[in-house]
Amino acid sequence: MTQHLAELLMYVAPEPVRQANERWLALILQQLGATRRDAEGLSLLDLWLSPHLLLTQTCGYPLMTVLRGRVRVIGRPRYELPDASGGNHCSLLLSRADDPRRSLPAFRGSRGVINGEDSNSGMNLLRHRLAALQREGQFFARVGISGSHRESLRWVREDKADLAAIDSVTFAYLARHAEDEVAGLRIVGRSAFSPTLPFITAASATDAQVAEMQQVMNMTLQQLPEVREILRLQEVLPASESDYQIVLDYQREAEDLGYGRLR
Repeated sequence: MTQHLAELLMYVAPEPVRQANERWLALILQQLGATRRDAEGLSLLDLWLSPHLLLTQTCGYPLMTVLRGRVRVIGRPRYELPDASGGNHCSLLLSRADDPRRSLPAFRGSRGVINGEDSNSGMNLLRHRLAALQREGQFFARVGISGSHRESLRWVREDKADLAAIDSVTFAYLARHAEDEVAGLRIVGRSAFSPTLPFITAASATDAQVAEMQQVMNMTLQQLPEVREILRLQEVLPASESDYQIVLDYQREAEDLGYGRLR
């Protein structure tokens, strides 16, 4: 029997969320009659582009850049959480609660932190939100790269940065299951909305296989009400690359305002 790569790695914290994703993934594989291939040692890009890929989740920004035309979109999750519903989410722009600055313009010249240059919620949506506020192509005094949303939160908590953009789904999960990671922080603003992180499969998948995958994902969700509750995930909506064009539109709008690079 052919082994497939199947990993849900975009929301791995807190632990109840990771466990819920693993339970859901195990039942999906069981229903599909598939066996799981070991993904240890693979980078995210290697996983996303592997010909053995059955199911994973990616970010909307790499989907429309390095992955465009090289994977198939299965669908997008409809979470029902604060600031994430109807198949969309946003970024929450966070500072320390004791920071005297109360508006985004007041943070001009401060220390920013992003999780990565290729992140929609951590970088692209933040760049778009700040584009009208920058001066001569610059908003922050400096921008650090933390490597993850949780690290960005830590940087802000520990006064290593002043402002971070955090995926609203990540923030909601932490607020429910790991309150200490968001304690002492305040929402200063919100980004525009964009489609939630897409589920993808290998480019070689047929239309019938993609449709079956979406159907099985929804069927197994209904069979796991406790998983659905932990993830606050109601269904996997149909989706295609075209739904994520808005991610590139946000990039272009920032570029048109002279803010092509977040700095």
